[in-house]
Amino acid sequence: MSQDSSHQQEIKKIEQWRWSEMQGLELVSSPPFNNHNNSNNNYANPSPQAQAQETTTTTKRQMENNSSSSSSAANSEPKKPSDVTPVGLGELFRFADSLDYVLMAIGSLGAFVHGCSFPIFLRFFADLVNSFGSNVNNMDKMMQEVLKYAFYFLVVGAAIWASSWAEISCWMWTGERQSIKMRIKYLEAALNQDVQYFDTEVRTSDVVYAINTDAVIVQDAISEKLGNFIHYLATFVTGFAVGFSAVWQLALVTLAVVPLIAVIGAIHATSLAKLAGKSQEALSQAGNIVEQTVVQIRVVFAFVGESKALQAYSSALKVAQRLGYKSGFAKGMGLGATYFVVFCSYALLLWYGGYLVRHHFTNGGLAIATMFAVMIGGLALAQAAPSISAFAKAKVAAAKIFRIIDHKPSIDRNSESGLELDSVSGLIELKHVDFSYPSRPEVRILNNFSLTVPAGKTIALVGSSGSGKSTVVSLIERFYDPTSGQVLLDGHDIKSLKLRWLRQQIGLVSQEPALFATTIKENILLGRPDADLNEIEEAARVANAYSFIIKLPDGFDTQVRERGVQLSGGQKQRIAIARAMLKNPAILLLDEATSALDSESEKLVQEALDRFMIGRTTLVIAHRLSTIRKADVVAVLQQGSVSEIGTHDELIAKGENGVYAKLIRMQEAAHETALNNARKSSARPSSARNSVSSPIIARNSSYGRSPYSRRLSDFSTSDFSLSLDATYPSYRHEKLAFKEQASSFWRLAKMNSPEWVYALVGSVGSVICGSLNAFFAYVLSAIMSVYYNPDHAYMIREIAKYCYLLIGLSSAELLFNTLQHSFWDIVGENLTKRVREKMLAAVLKNEIAWFDQEENESARIAARLALDANNVRSAIGDRIQVIVQNTALMLVACTAGFVLQWRLALVLIAVFPVVVAATVLQKMFMKGFSGDMEAAHSKATQLAGEAIGNVRTVAAFNSELMIVGLFSSNLQTPLRRCFWKGQIAGSGYGVAQFCLYASYALGLWYSSWLVKHGISDFSKTIRVFMVLMVSANGAAETLTLAPDFIKGGRAMRSVFDLLDRKTEIEPDDPDATPVPDRLRGEVELKHVDFSYPSRPDIPIFRDLSLRARAGKTLALVGPSGCGKSSVIALVQRFYEPSSGRVMIDGKDIRKYNLKSLRRHMAIVPQEPCLFASTIYENIAYGHESATESEIIEAARLANADKFISSLPDGYKTFVGERGVQLSGGQKQRVAIARAFVRKAEIMLLDEATSALDAESERSVQEALDRACSGKTTIVVAHRLSTIRNAHVIAVIDDGKVAELGSHSHLLKNNPDGCYARMIQLQRFTHSQVIGMTSGSSSSARPKDDEEREA
Repeated sequence: MSQDSSHQQEIKKIEQWRWSEMQGLELVSSPPFNNHNNSNNNYANPSPQAQAQETTTTTKRQMENNSSSSSSAANSEPKKPSDVTPVGLGELFRFADSLDYVLMAIGSLGAFVHGCSFPIFLRFFADLVNSFGSNVNNMDKMMQEVLKYAFYFLVVGAAIWASSWAEISCWMWTGERQSIKMRIKYLEAALNQDVQYFDTEVRTSDVVYAINTDAVIVQDAISEKLGNFIHYLATFVTGFAVGFSAVWQLALVTLAVVPLIAVIGAIHATSLAKLAGKSQEALSQAGNIVEQTVVQIRVVFAFVGESKALQAYSSALKVAQRLGYKSGFAKGMGLGATYFVVFCSYALLLWYGGYLVRHHFTNGGLAIATMFAVMIGGLALAQAAPSISAFAKAKVAAAKIFRIIDHKPSIDRNSESGLELDSVSGLIELKHVDFSYPSRPEVRILNNFSLTVPAGKTIALVGSSGSGKSTVVSLIERFYDPTSGQVLLDGHDIKSLKLRWLRQQIGLVSQEPALFATTIKENILLGRPDADLNEIEEAARVANAYSFIIKLPDGFDTQVRERGVQLSGGQKQRIAIARAMLKNPAILLLDEATSALDSESEKLVQEALDRFMIGRTTLVIAHRLSTIRKADVVAVLQQGSVSEIGTHDELIAKGENGVYAKLIRMQEAAHETALNNARKSSARPSSARNSVSSPIIARNSSYGRSPYSRRLSDFSTSDFSLSLDATYPSYRHEKLAFKEQASSFWRLAKMNSPEWVYALVGSVGSVICGSLNAFFAYVLSAIMSVYYNPDHAYMIREIAKYCYLLIGLSSAELLFNTLQHSFWDIVGENLTKRVREKMLAAVLKNEIAWFDQEENESARIAARLALDANNVRSAIGDRIQVIVQNTALMLVACTAGFVLQWRLALVLIAVFPVVVAATVLQKMFMKGFSGDMEAAHSKATQLAGEAIGNVRTVAAFNSELMIVGLFSSNLQTPLRRCFWKGQIAGSGYGVAQFCLYASYALGLWYSSWLVKHGISDFSKTIRVFMVLMVSANGAAETLTLAPDFIKGGRAMRSVFDLLDRKTEIEPDDPDATPVPDRLRGEVELKHVDFSYPSRPDIPIFRDLSLRARAGKTLALVGPSGCGKSSVIALVQRFYEPSSGRVMIDGKDIRKYNLKSLRRHMAIVPQEPCLFASTIYENIAYGHESATESEIIEAARLANADKFISSLPDGYKTFVGERGVQLSGGQKQRVAIARAFVRKAEIMLLDEATSALDAESERSVQEALDRACSGKTTIVVAHRLSTIRNAHVIAVIDDGKVAELGSHSHLLKNNPDGCYARMIQLQRFTHSQVIGMTSGSSSSARPKDDEEREA
């Protein structure tokens, strides 16, 4: 929808603008307007101020009507994440309720107990070691003591089981609950902002990003990350408590070095957070490129712009990549420095411990336990660092979310203060209003503007673009407040009225009807949520919508899809009217309500509106005379004030001097000839009447026209629910598709092959870091046995040796950690960039039908590229280093174990699988549940994006609550899933931990048995046990990465599904015939049957045969939805016909290389899609190697050079997201220039001038005629002037060509045929107007309309 609409608007804009230009042409002499036009050059070069105004209003209007396509008005960049001041930590929990506090309390308790358990275990371990070392002579007592402590170990294991379950399940659930409340609050707040906030502060994409990404960042921080943080903090505190209670002197020395560790941790965290913020920004830039490309995929394909899109994306990713390198280095340095300090401290502590043991302050077991406890405490602090950086990110993300939640709108629609009038008569007055849009305060739009709309009467506003027509509507709806002056309703300033009540009195029908992706019934209910079914049906009947709705398969329950793309323009508009009617408003505002429709639809919609307007105060903005003529009063706006006001007749009567009369004459002159041609065949008006019930119109209810931009996704919901179930649960069926995972993994590794050197160095770093940990455990246990040696001189010597060794180890840690992280990050960043680029390349290879599917709409594809590549990288890149490190640790530890005491090592290693199996079990459990959370959220996100995109419609209908209700009901499923996922993950993890401690108990009991039977001695068993215990921790750590692997595995599958998808239409088949340098351009469709893949049951063509001769023009006309645009789509091979052939130069187009074939075609789509770059780049998009002079020449031909040159930056002017900075007509001319610069043999014009007013249309039409002469041209049009000169006109109806011939041939030979009927229908609509206007020229306007609609 957005596309059509904006196009229309634009066009409108141009028309309006043209009006001003026309006025200019003839008002040169009249002093009042001098400032507006100083020469008749003004025609394409209005004064800078007018220009600016025009652009502003355009922007505004687009935002009003078309906010779907851009809620980001002017260039105003929303604040960058970097300017956001982070919120306090406590603020993150502002959405917690009592249940959340209970959950957080239980979760915190669980995390605390879980965290304390390891240091407590160490205390037991010290006592055990001591009973070992001191009872060497009393074996029975030793066994007894050891059994007691082994039992304690089991108790600790059980405590961990229970506490880890509480920690994981409670935190997961409360995190999801709070983030859902936050998302709902955010959307509520965003919808409650005044409209100007969206003009100046926020883009639609920001809102989607906040709901999707920022909310997830906050959720992560306040759930599992906070649990982890408390857990590690508890470990830290308990570690120190155990240490102090055992040997306070030693603990005190340890304490002295802790601040140092903390400082390093803090520096590390802040530098990482800074880099993370920057790279997020770079990535959202890349996401923007993807979204733009996919939204305008038809333009990208038509102009073979795939490689351009890929280049732009790639260069945006480069920035993020470089930042990634930096953060890898920062991470490595930070961790290395932490280890360095920790190990050096241990050298000091072990030396001091020896001193204490020698002087009998303590024994060896306690000394080691103290160090161990404090060491674990210290390391826990380092492990808490990721949580700290998660909090830092969350505080920034939350600040962005809360900024909107806390922003008090200047116009508060929820305010309870204000009057509610008992009855509304509908008298509207604007008194001395000055106004400029907040996004461009220096451009005055309304200037001392006064206007009275009498109660119950209809007033039409006409005037040039930028004269402030739409602004008047916005002020009456109170989207904005005037800078000065008043807007009064029944004598009350509307500022004094209650806003919700005021909007309840007003019905708004805008040019681009904003429908939401829910059912037709829900869309109509926005008008009045408490209406019953009878009232809905009645409203639909009055709006002429009932007949087509009940023909749809699901009737009122039909889903309309994103932005209403399921329906044709006329159908959407009638639903929008039904919605406004349901409100039964006293005041009606119609902003170009019928401009986007062809004559059939327009007639139906206009009838509905006429019925609706009776007895209501109505304000109409329109260009069509038929609409204006019915008004009781016509006001002509110029430069922000009313320059003429009166009835149609009075204004016409002013003759030469009247702006209005001139306007009408302009249009008439343009079409006089057209009418003369048609007049020969014109039949009685009555036949036109009958034609209203003609089969064509009855069929108009068929599923809409598929204009170029429309079929974003047109398949019915049933398909959708299936497709979702089909895509996601497939993850579940293949719990053990290990082979597949492995092969995907090898493919990724191959993709990463250019970085093998980095990976090698990184792996060396990881291996050495892992081995150092095992080595450290060995040094500790060696010293422990030294502590029990009675020979003091030997003790001093050995301890000194081991301490120097430790200092050496710490330096190695610093070096190799830095190496490991820097190099693995280079590998990871390059992989991510490569995966993203490959994914986008794969997306751009798919056929259009793929993009029509709901799961492939632009926002989801952008999200998929962002998330999947990231998950693959964090699972594969970031985790492999941990695995390599821990594998090295295991190998070194096992080797040492076997060398020292193979029996014990064997037993300990035999119980490892228990631990591993338990953790794998947990991983499988998690796999089943980590499936479709994102998918479940995406439906809600899409709804939010739509609501913000159409924020004016939501505001006008007071439907914020209803939208928020739909949004929150979409979030309930993920919440339930999350609860169960937490239960299972928690228990799984607990079981694994319990097994780990049970195996410790077994190991120690067996050690004592070996010592008792004289098979081994104390020193060896303790070394084996310590080294293997440390390595067991490593194994457990590796397995806790399971969730990341699951995510990564899923993401891998998603990535490869995308990369491996075979497109139905290969765009660049190397074996296909290359297209010759010049085509003759003969286009023929032979016996084509076709239906859109997304709706295969609705045939568009049945046995259609059609031919466009080389170098000639073929015009396609027919009712809305008959398939005119589908012909163009088939010629470009966006779709394949189900049977039959499309031939170019006598050869089936399937035989040609598609990209090279498309290089010979140029298209001007109905909705001029521009990219967010400069005008120059947009025109150059048509031809990669076009020179500057060719581009300017093309712009001149398209009648665009003058307006471009008059802009402050000329061709370097940035056009904004989807071109919002230009008016409709300006965008259309840029799109036409883009087609001209291509110099193609086949021109495809899909309603290329429908959005222009008479004057621009004439000049653009001349340009088109010039540019298309001698080229094969296929035109879809509603305007006669466009069609009349075509060599052949084909009337398409009911999937076939109903009539074929030139204009005069069709009128002469088929006076009662479809074509003649359409012309009559148009003429009838306007015949009275013509009667009123002067003599011969009277023939003018209707033509314009006819054409607009044929």
